[in-house]
Amino acid sequence: GYTDAWDLMDLPTHLWNTVVQAAGAWILQLVFCTAAAYALSKLKPAFGKIILGGILATLMVPAQALVVPKYLTVADLPLIHTSLLNDPLGIWLPAVANAFNLYLLKRFFDQIPRDVLEAAEIDGAGRLRTLWSIVLPMSRPVLGVVSIFALVAVWQDFLWPLMVFSDTEKQPISVALVQLSQNIQLTVLLGAMVIASIPMVVMFLVFQRHIIAGISAGSTKG
Repeated sequence: GYTDAWDLMDLPTHLWNTVVQAAGAWILQLVFCTAAAYALSKLKPAFGKIILGGILATLMVPAQALVVPKYLTVADLPLIHTSLLNDPLGIWLPAVANAFNLYLLKRFFDQIPRDVLEAAEIDGAGRLRTLWSIVLPMSRPVLGVVSIFALVAVWQDFLWPLMVFSDTEKQPISVALVQLSQNIQLTVLLGAMVIASIPMVVMFLVFQRHIIAGISAGSTKG
């Protein structure tokens, strides 16, 4: 069943598509959410509380209500008027705006002692150096959690990739399993589902180890 699923359902292509989409969304989300959370937590910008309130307000909007506006935006990107349909950017860019992960990172950054950052400033470290050398190493536990949330959200998503990718050769595994299951035997379909779940199990085990290691590595001595 596993061999038939691998060949008949073209799993290597769809698994690779999913890896590309999930990895891009994960990297961009870590970069932008971490930068935004650090700015709101430690740099204290003007109107920072208002900006944070607006970001958190988006959590009260049902995801289904955003599908049509997101699709219209991706189909005709404002200003440059280009389409991101059948393009991984159609998955990456909406995934960057994740208010929950941003708030999770900010709350963790809020708990980092101010004395540690002031010591870095006395040693001559700038804002970016402090973020890279001090804050991020201490934030490995929360970065691991955010990574799991980001990767799982893209890997298991069905509706949005179905709307973005009309080209079957570019569809992720979640969409391909449904699209190709009509004329496939049940044993083959079950084998394909097991294969599709393996990367997520491995990813969780890998990041779980980093989370445990980061708890001690990110501790501070007072």
